[in-house]
Amino acid sequence: MDQSVMEAGLKPANPEELGFDAPALEEAVAYAIQNESTMKRDIAEALADGHFAEPWPICRTIGPVKNRKDPAGLIIRHGQIAASWGDVERVDMTFSVSKSYLALCAGLAVDDGLIRDVHQPVRHLVDDGGFDTVQNRDITWAQLLQLTSEWEGTLWDKPDWIDHNRDLSARTGQAGEKGVKRQMQPPGTHWEYNDVRVNRLALALMHVFRRPLPEVLKERIMDPIGASDTWEWHGYENSYVEIDGKQMHSVSGGAHWGGGLWISALD
Repeated sequence: MDQSVMEAGLKPANPEELGFDAPALEEAVAYAIQNESTMKRDIAEALADGHFAEPWPICRTIGPVKNRKDPAGLIIRHGQIAASWGDVERVDMTFSVSKSYLALCAGLAVDDGLIRDVHQPVRHLVDDGGFDTVQNRDITWAQLLQLTSEWEGTLWDKPDWIDHNRDLSARTGQAGEKGVKRQMQPPGTHWEYNDVRVNRLALALMHVFRRPLPEVLKERIMDPIGASDTWEWHGYENSYVEIDGKQMHSVSGGAHWGGGLWISALD
């Protein structure tokens, strides 16, 4: 085991001592390595080629990207490493893993009393014009977090309807209806995996904290748990807003159009 892994506070252990069947664990690791993502390793090329099945210019990448390499990961139980593979310290784009970090930030806002009730309309705390319309005015924090908000609008040049009818099935390709406008439903009544709305949550949380979310995450989560300083959380080239007289970068909740949280498997 690499010395840096040891120094991170995670110790390798005998799989059997952690309750694993060693041969089965080896099979699982081999399966993970052999069945990596089919997305091109040149992420910029993959996005430019229409990985998310969107028309030009809506599909234009507006955040930073980096190429990915061989698979890497760890299996941890009871704070100990049962298995690891690949370069677990290499920083990679994580796409929708970023959404979990938005949820952490929302939890901190609740703990701090900044958001007193996740079932209250977001507009009670965020007055930036994004929740003024009849469709958006009653959207709650819980609905944004649970992808049932039905928020309608355009953010960072991406309209919400680009993710209408998004296909999350295991079959190859996207549904033919993706990006075709559908009839909007009342907030809380329709679930949809929609990255524009996730980015709207990120912006709303930044307004609540009055700070960039990467600063909050580093101070409250990453530094206390002993994470490295190699992780990065990116927004887009056009996702800057002014809060309290300061320019702040609103991060994205994924890498749909670039950006998102870049982090090592170990962190």
